[in-house]
Amino acid sequence: MNLKQRIFKKENLSRYLDKDGRLAKTLSAGDLIALGIGAVIGTGIFILPGTVAALHSGPSIILSFVVAAIICSTAAMCYAEFSSALPIAGSAYSFGNIVFGEIVGWFLGWALILEYMLAVAAVSTGWSAYFNSFIAGFGFQIPKAISGNFDPAHGTYVNIVAILIVLFISFILSKGVKTSIRINNIIVVVKIAIIFLFLLVGMFYVKPANWHPFYPFGYHGVLKGASLVFFAYLGFDVVSATAAEVKNPRKNMPIGIIGTLLICTVLYILVSVVLTGMTSYTKLDVANPVSYALQLVHLNWVAGIISIGALAGMFTMMVTMIYSSSRLIYSIGRDGLLPKFLGEVSSKHHTPNKSMLFVTIIISFMGGFVSLTQLTNLVNIGTLIAFTFVSIGIIPLRKRKDIPNDGFKVPFYPFLPIVSTLLCILMLTQLSKETWIASIIWFIIGMIIYFTYGIKHSQITKLD
Repeated sequence: MNLKQRIFKKENLSRYLDKDGRLAKTLSAGDLIALGIGAVIGTGIFILPGTVAALHSGPSIILSFVVAAIICSTAAMCYAEFSSALPIAGSAYSFGNIVFGEIVGWFLGWALILEYMLAVAAVSTGWSAYFNSFIAGFGFQIPKAISGNFDPAHGTYVNIVAILIVLFISFILSKGVKTSIRINNIIVVVKIAIIFLFLLVGMFYVKPANWHPFYPFGYHGVLKGASLVFFAYLGFDVVSATAAEVKNPRKNMPIGIIGTLLICTVLYILVSVVLTGMTSYTKLDVANPVSYALQLVHLNWVAGIISIGALAGMFTMMVTMIYSSSRLIYSIGRDGLLPKFLGEVSSKHHTPNKSMLFVTIIISFMGGFVSLTQLTNLVNIGTLIAFTFVSIGIIPLRKRKDIPNDGFKVPFYPFLPIVSTLLCILMLTQLSKETWIASIIWFIIGMIIYFTYGIKHSQITKLD
């Protein structure tokens, strides 16, 4: 076959099912929703509603979250159908291999590596900052030299807390899915309890007058706000990476993905309602708007608990993303596009521990030594590219007679997948020129790896 036929050769679903059969199927719909909430609800819920309301939307930030959720829900339904029809590890990477061909699958996998690992590294530095602030309240302090990324000019050499939290989470995950998911579920419950504490206490200080004017920036402000808070929802897609380890995936995967989006939308809206009702939106352009609003009404004790909620939020986000990263790298190693040892599964815990170690080393290095301030927008572009291909991929998926699906299907086919694709492209146009340049460099590196290593070692050449 010529080069074009080779790189667009499609993977065989039965091979994936056979390989992924080594993974333990232990996850329920409830576990999936907890994973999803763990990824989507982080510190953003305590920050975005305030800052976006102050600068762009006013009290109509409530509608901005609704609009963003509607946009996300179109992609979520496409992910739900793929996960129902293809209950395999690897999320959009594996989906792309089966419906588009290997080169597209690799492209999507490379985009997801960027999304998952960079997101965890960035959040690990945020968790470190919150933790340092938290222990300072008890009179403890991390020595400056080991409290920040490598920056000798400012006296910092390594962010030891960022490294240690990544190592701790990876250690938990290496002990098996069941144990790590149980811990994640407990912390998600704590996080939601803290959010409800804010809602229950804050609602008594709501003054309806603070919601007027509701549209201080006009309807344009609602849409601008939606384009900004859209990225608060990113993360539900990591649920699809778990498909090979889910009991009854045709039923539970759609519940996990769509359930995550619905619950997170309700939480974001409720926080927005209470926050903008407690104080004028004009006062919320601060780094910690929720804590600030609580301090204004002399509820400092609740503001202190919110910091624990922020730590819990970032912790569960890292659990989900490290878990998903290891399954992604396992999937690419399984296919030979990265070294084969990454695709091996532990016979004791039935988890891909070698890919977990690989992921841990990279994330620990980035979180401990690299300044990530300018790179976090790359997380968004990796996610949106995956969203775009998964959305339009529903059309070739439906045409595959060899892939029966008696589970969830996207309604209003093919209208909804096309709309989802166009909305994702619209969101991509909102990203900065610098983000696009950095991502192009990343994808050039990815293509070099594929054509110098991956194409030679790929398992796909062994298919009939």
